[in-house]
Amino acid sequence: MVNDRLRALAAASPLPLGHAKQAPTGECPSSLDLNMPSSKPLMTPSSGPIPDSVESALRTLETESGGINALAAALRGPLGATFARAVDLIRNAKGRVIVTGLGKSGHMARKIAATLASTGTPAFFVHTAEAAHGDLGMITADDVIMALSWSGEQPEMKTLVNYSARFAIPMIAVTSNAASSLGQAADIVIELPKAREACPHNLAPTTSTMMQVAIGDAIAIALLEGRGFTALEFAHFHPGGKLGAMLKFVRDYMRTGAEIPLKPLGTKMSDAVMEMSAKGLGCVCIVDDAGGIAGIITDGDLRRHMRPDLLTASADDIMTRQPKTVPPSMLATEMIEVLNTSKITTLVVTEADKVVGIVHLHDLLRAGVA
Repeated sequence: MVNDRLRALAAASPLPLGHAKQAPTGECPSSLDLNMPSSKPLMTPSSGPIPDSVESALRTLETESGGINALAAALRGPLGATFARAVDLIRNAKGRVIVTGLGKSGHMARKIAATLASTGTPAFFVHTAEAAHGDLGMITADDVIMALSWSGEQPEMKTLVNYSARFAIPMIAVTSNAASSLGQAADIVIELPKAREACPHNLAPTTSTMMQVAIGDAIAIALLEGRGFTALEFAHFHPGGKLGAMLKFVRDYMRTGAEIPLKPLGTKMSDAVMEMSAKGLGCVCIVDDAGGIAGIITDGDLRRHMRPDLLTASADDIMTRQPKTVPPSMLATEMIEVLNTSKITTLVVTEADKVVGIVHLHDLLRAGVA
């Protein structure tokens, strides 16, 4: 339904989108049929016709998604075996992955190198043009070169191609033209299907760069899954920012020692409420003689048991038994999932059945985790 309306809208658009019929030989036409009869413009429920800029955005996304779909279809076919060979080559390499490119392909290459490195595959970016001015020294015989070039005919790539051949450094070409100079020189060619750019003139690299970065992500994740790369290993490479904060452990955020609101079994509620107020966490842990968690009393428990004799009652009668607990070695991401799933704001931290800490949602918010 949406696609039909988009096609109708595109036919009525004053933009020079008719260029889709003039795509170069061998390239796939746009996924939009721009010769459909005109129709009423798309409408939103509350604001009337969709603005021209939004219509343009929808055409862009439609075209780029067509490129990704074409890439997925190619991987289900003959490209799949080539992709697997490339992944195996990188996995078995003693050195690093040298990702290179020029122009927009260079920007995509830099991103792919960063993704590989952050997911456990040593990699870095070498600018194709800078390689001839000393950066070739960054590349060793144990490395694998991944060269990105949509056309495969960039003159600047010749230096890297020659260096690769001279020192027998395997090269993976990511290009849309396996018959190009780069494709002919590479050991493995990941030939991306030709697809129309989102640019109405079919010129600005848009769909093509999206496909380049998508295949780079696919390689990185295949390598990650193949080696069993865990969240704990991921944490080693991401110590900063919110991601780094979420990859820390419960022990990094829990309150310990005198900060834990604790009272023994048999405590009067008047003393339990005083402890809750003093520690400011809206709860008090009730422990047995061995220091094990017996229950917890929260603000909610006080409201549910509100009665004239509440303060003279025993904490044993008011507490919630078997409260949610987590170990100090749990990842912060998993801890947040427990909080969200249980719809609670406080978690008791236990180790060998002993209370060793407490974590409150407010502490996680201040740390930028939640």
